[in-house]
Amino acid sequence: MARRRQREEEPENHERWLVSYADFITLLFAFFVVMYAISSVNEGKYRVLSDSLVNAFKNTTGSPGGQPMVVIQGAPVMPPKPVTKPDRVAAAKVEAARVAQRETMRDVAGEIMRALQPLVAQGKVRLLETSRGVTIEINDSILFALGQANLQPASISALQAVAAVLADSDFPITIEGHTDNVPIATPQFPSNWELSAMRATTVLRLFNDAGVGAERLTAIGYGDTRPVETNTTVEGRARNRRVSILIDSERPERPTELSAQPLQ
Repeated sequence: MARRRQREEEPENHERWLVSYADFITLLFAFFVVMYAISSVNEGKYRVLSDSLVNAFKNTTGSPGGQPMVVIQGAPVMPPKPVTKPDRVAAAKVEAARVAQRETMRDVAGEIMRALQPLVAQGKVRLLETSRGVTIEINDSILFALGQANLQPASISALQAVAAVLADSDFPITIEGHTDNVPIATPQFPSNWELSAMRATTVLRLFNDAGVGAERLTAIGYGDTRPVETNTTVEGRARNRRVSILIDSERPERPTELSAQPLQ
């Protein structure tokens, strides 16, 4: 009985709550540490994610200027490249120079047509304008005998008058020889290719002797590959036999050498 009474008389421990309180504080501290760790976001990764979401949902770029921005962690953000605008003043000057060049070329062609006025009246000479320049088309019946490449004496003075006008200009000149489809096979001209090329070269030599610079002259023989009329009639074949003098508005460009490596 004495022992039971002694136990009942022991004082009650009122500080047991401190154990629970300490456990609660420890858990609360751990909770805030975890929350802080979760809330630390890499800024670079956030920007990349933001740009990707904007592109996916709005079909636009997330960076100003309409250009995608790539953020690399630890590197400064590169500003977007400025969009270059075309120089309208320079383009206008180029167009004005082109128009003036075309007018000068037409003036040269007009002088040639005046020099060949008798032949123009007979329908033997025509003036054509293309995207490349102005072409003076001369029927070969007034220049050469049938199947020959030697100039007839009556045509030499007319071509010299043309050369005198061209000598005062600086446009490139291309002389084209054309034939009909009637085959030719002589020791001098095995085919119409040789005949058309020789006729163009004959006119070229006359122009060069009359003062037109050789660096401006080009002779081409097309044979019967570029007819302007049908070859089934006498009139059509006569129309196809011609020499064309092209006053070229385009200057030859300086060539650019390409590297041996494959182009990207």
